[in-house]
Amino acid sequence: MDRRGARALSSLLAAGAAALLLALPAAAASDTPRVLVVEFENDVNPVTQDYLVDNFERAEREGYDTVVVELDTPGGLGSSMREIVKSMLALDVPVVVYVSPSGSSADSAGAVIGQAADVLAMAPQTNIGSSTPIAATGEDLGEDLRKKVINDAAAYIAELAREHDRNAAASEAMVREAANYGAREALRRDVIDAIAPTLPALLEELDGRRTVPKGIVLRTAGAEVERVEMGFWKRTLDLLIDPNIIALMLSVGLIGIVVELWNPGLVFPGTVGAVSLIVGLYGLQVLPVSAAGLLLMVLAAGFFVAEAFIVSHGALTLAGAVMFVIGSLLLFDPAGEAYQVSLWTAVGIAVTLALLLGVALNRVVKARHNPVEVGVGVLVGGEAVVRRDGWVAVAGELWRARSAGGAPLVPGERVTVEAVEDDLRLVVGSPHPTELNERI
Repeated sequence: MDRRGARALSSLLAAGAAALLLALPAAAASDTPRVLVVEFENDVNPVTQDYLVDNFERAEREGYDTVVVELDTPGGLGSSMREIVKSMLALDVPVVVYVSPSGSSADSAGAVIGQAADVLAMAPQTNIGSSTPIAATGEDLGEDLRKKVINDAAAYIAELAREHDRNAAASEAMVREAANYGAREALRRDVIDAIAPTLPALLEELDGRRTVPKGIVLRTAGAEVERVEMGFWKRTLDLLIDPNIIALMLSVGLIGIVVELWNPGLVFPGTVGAVSLIVGLYGLQVLPVSAAGLLLMVLAAGFFVAEAFIVSHGALTLAGAVMFVIGSLLLFDPAGEAYQVSLWTAVGIAVTLALLLGVALNRVVKARHNPVEVGVGVLVGGEAVVRRDGWVAVAGELWRARSAGGAPLVPGERVTVEAVEDDLRLVVGSPHPTELNERI
C-alpha cells in the first residue's frame, strides 16, 4: 500500500473512532431505564380508575421500563377496583405498587390492587388490609349475603396473591377477618415483597428481580424517574362525584327551577338551576345509585314544585323535605360506605329548602290577599290636584277630567277621583277631605 492509501485509511479509521466515541454517550443515555411514578392519594372510584388506567396505557405506549404506583387510599368502589386490577394484569410493563410515604395505608380495595401488582412494597410505618366488604350503612351484611360477598372477595384476593407468589392465606384473612398488617409484619408474613424507606432505595433494591408470574426482569437502578399526579380537570371531576356535592347540586337546581316557575322571565335562577342539575346528574351517572333513593328524590322535587301551585299550608313542603332526607341517604347505597351522603348534610339541605319555600309561599299568600294594584281602577278614591280646567294630576301623571256636577275645575284645588269613564276621562267630585278640614 502506498503512502497516499495509508493516509486515507488512517483518516477513515480516525473518523470512525470519533463517530463511535460520539455515539457512546447517546447509547448510554438511551440505555438508561425509565420509570413512570403515578401518585395515587385518593379513593378508588371511576375518575381515579381512568387516571390510573390512562397512565398504565401511556407507560406501555411510550416504552417505560416500569410503572410505580405510590399508593395511599382508604379503598372505594369494588367495580373500579376490578377494572384497575384487570388493566394491571394485562399490562406488558411491570407494575410496582409502593404504599408510601410513611403514615399511608392500602385499605380495602387498595389492598386488592396491591396484590395484583408485579411487586408490592411498603414504606416503614404504613399498613395494608381491612378488606372485609360491609353494607353501605357501615354494618355487617346479612348472613346469606355476607357469605356470598365475602367468599367472592376472599377467593379474588387469595388468587391474586397466590399467582404473584405471596401468602394467599394471610391475604385472604384481610377479607375474612379484616386483618390489617404493618409493613414489617406484612413482609414477615410474605404479604408484600419488599420494604424501602424511599423510592430511590426501592428502585435500587428491585433492580434485576424477576417478576412472578410475568417473568419480567426489572431494570430500575439509576432510572430516569418521571412523576405524574392528577390534573386539575380530574380533581374537579373527582370533587363532583362527592355524594354531598351531588346532593347540594341537585338541591340548588331544584331551588333555581322552582324560583323560575314562580317568577317566569328572571332567567338567572333557571340558568343556575339547570347547570346545577346537570352537574348533579353527572355524579349520578358516574356512581352506582339506588332506584328507591332516586325515586324518593324525584318525588321530593315534585312536592316542592307542586307547593308553588297548590296551597297546602306547608304540608307538601314538609313531605318533600322528609323524602329528600330519606332519598339522599339511600341514593348511593350500592356504592358502599365510602360514598354516602352525610345525614347532617341531607338534613341541612332539606331544612334550607323548606325554609326558602316557606318564605316564598308566605309572600305569595300575602300577595294574593292584597287588593289589585294595576289598571285605572286603582285611581278611584284617590286624590287629584287640578292643574287647569279639564286636567288633573294623579300619581305624577296628567289626566283629562271633569267635575261630577259640571262645574269648572279650579286650578290648585284638591279633588277626589270618583269614577273613570270609558274614554279614560276621570270624573272628580268634591274637594279632598284633607282640604275641607283645612278650610274649616
